[in-house]
Amino acid sequence: MWRAILNAFRIKEIRNRILYTIGILALYRFGANITVPGVDASVITKQVESGLLGIADLFSGGALSKFAVFSLGIMPYITASIIMQLLQVVIPKLEQLAKEGETGRRRITQISRYMTTGLALIQSIAMVFYFRNFNAIPKFDAIHAIMIVLTLVAGTTLIMWLGELINIHGIGNGISLLIFASIVSRIPGQLVSLFRLKTLNIVYIVVIAALAVGIIMGIIEMQQGERRIPVQYAKRIVGRKVFGGQSTYIPLKVNQAGVMPIIFAVSLLLFPATIAQFTRVRWLQTLATSLSPSAEGKINPVYAIVYTLLIIFFAYFYGAITFNPMDTADNLRRYGGFIPGIRPGKNTADYLSHILNRITLPGAFFLALIALLPEILITYGNIPFRFGGTSILIAVSVALETMRQLESQLIMRDYEGFLK
Repeated sequence: MWRAILNAFRIKEIRNRILYTIGILALYRFGANITVPGVDASVITKQVESGLLGIADLFSGGALSKFAVFSLGIMPYITASIIMQLLQVVIPKLEQLAKEGETGRRRITQISRYMTTGLALIQSIAMVFYFRNFNAIPKFDAIHAIMIVLTLVAGTTLIMWLGELINIHGIGNGISLLIFASIVSRIPGQLVSLFRLKTLNIVYIVVIAALAVGIIMGIIEMQQGERRIPVQYAKRIVGRKVFGGQSTYIPLKVNQAGVMPIIFAVSLLLFPATIAQFTRVRWLQTLATSLSPSAEGKINPVYAIVYTLLIIFFAYFYGAITFNPMDTADNLRRYGGFIPGIRPGKNTADYLSHILNRITLPGAFFLALIALLPEILITYGNIPFRFGGTSILIAVSVALETMRQLESQLIMRDYEGFLK
């Protein structure tokens, strides 16, 4: 691995891309520590640490707790992208754009940008009025409110632009790397809080280290796990040339939906609690309390059951959106391919659907376990921060994807990659 890193820095083009990416990430972290003017950040920090905004603060890399320029983080863009993916299934015009190649994708990306700006505007206004209730904005008037809202919206727009710059001039997926930087940036502070525990001893440290290694290894195995469906292509003679005849496979991932089911489930679980913060409706307050992660020092069983069911549902739902068995079966038949022992057409589509449904269930249960792990460790393991869970899942997934892209760059120049 170290030799591969040295080889990457020996090539000028790859070295420039890596340094460019590091520079953008440093600029992003700098903006995540600049507090918006006219705000008492200490009040907001207390509300974020003890309230329901902890997950949003996690994805912003601690920017929300400081009420920094990048407080909204990249979540408005992710939300807009998810909405666009769902709308492509519902609206035929968007589905047609998605199939038009690069031109259609650019149009969809442009719509996502406008939607991101609109969502950022709505969220920033809601945040201003929410934190106003805790006297976090000492001088609240129209001028200060507009300034804060415009600053937050501009911060989200800038983050979106920085992510696209990494896509063009850097290495890896820009948006994913920004989230990765946000998650990794909190590790030093979490380690400091861990070593400040009074119950800390060598056994505790060894258990935590072994648990961390085990979680990372499990996530890697699950992310890399796939069911390979063999495909055989028939030979075709065109003129004097023979085409086809080779064997290949269709890789169906165990975790086809990635981290999206967790994000969907968290959004639904937080929605009643978020609305309850602004209203006095009794039944809504009761619903928000029943869906809270912990109750009386224990994990709330209603929360755990509902969370798990939502993750399983969205794992199947998102998997059905990202992989269409009928389209795959039609493409195989069009190019002369078939699965041995399975008739082309509808039988092939049914077979792929059956396999996908079988492998999605264990992947969904694994996601549910990873999502509930932080609450389990906080409640029963006396760990003072959210260890594991969605953060490690995202970090490991982004790291693997970035290593693959860097590996492909090295292989193009006859060097060994990271994953050899």
